[in-house]
Amino acid sequence: MEYLCLLGVLVIVVGFALGLDTVAVVVISALVTALVSGIDFVSFLRILGKGFIDNRMVSIFFLTLPTIGIIERHGLKKAAVNLINKIKNLTPGRIFDIYTAVREIAALFGISLQGQVQFIVPLINPMAQAAGKVNGELTELEVDQIKGRAAASENFGNFYAQNLFIGSSSVLLIASTMKSLGHPVETNSIVINTLPIAIICYLLCLGYNHIFDQKLKKAKVK
Repeated sequence: MEYLCLLGVLVIVVGFALGLDTVAVVVISALVTALVSGIDFVSFLRILGKGFIDNRMVSIFFLTLPTIGIIERHGLKKAAVNLINKIKNLTPGRIFDIYTAVREIAALFGISLQGQVQFIVPLINPMAQAAGKVNGELTELEVDQIKGRAAASENFGNFYAQNLFIGSSSVLLIASTMKSLGHPVETNSIVINTLPIAIICYLLCLGYNHIFDQKLKKAKVK
């Protein structure tokens, strides 16, 4: 009887071989496995629903990926580039400054932007490249540098400001870990000590991006 539980695997193999809908095949496979294991239909639905609720944030994250791809394909990147071309005196470094500030402020309120895929690739990187082309075409090296600095802006803002929200998972993890080690700390003290670090990070980013703008400008003058 235990081998009957493997019927679910057979359903998946046959379903994929016939090219049937992936989601339908997986759900039917799970249902078959549940029924032959002695789990009634209502209990199966309860388990399925609980699994979805427990992992809904992961599901929502993956749903954003095709959404970003679709809107990028239908003109998001072009619209961002056109916007930059209309704004004068905007440089790649200043775009990175603005994004890092937005990233840290969002972290302060516990808002996760999921930056690299949802913002950096479709928006920030094309906008920065468009701003860099104001004084002439970019070399391949300069394009790569802008890509790297765009990604770095997300990493800086996220890493150094993620503990600014008292209810964030990282703050709670630090507090619980310190307590288990015999050094209890309050969550608000973690946030207070994170604040100056986030400010210092932003100030360093301002200088870092300004130097990059100057180097880019000098290269175009030559």
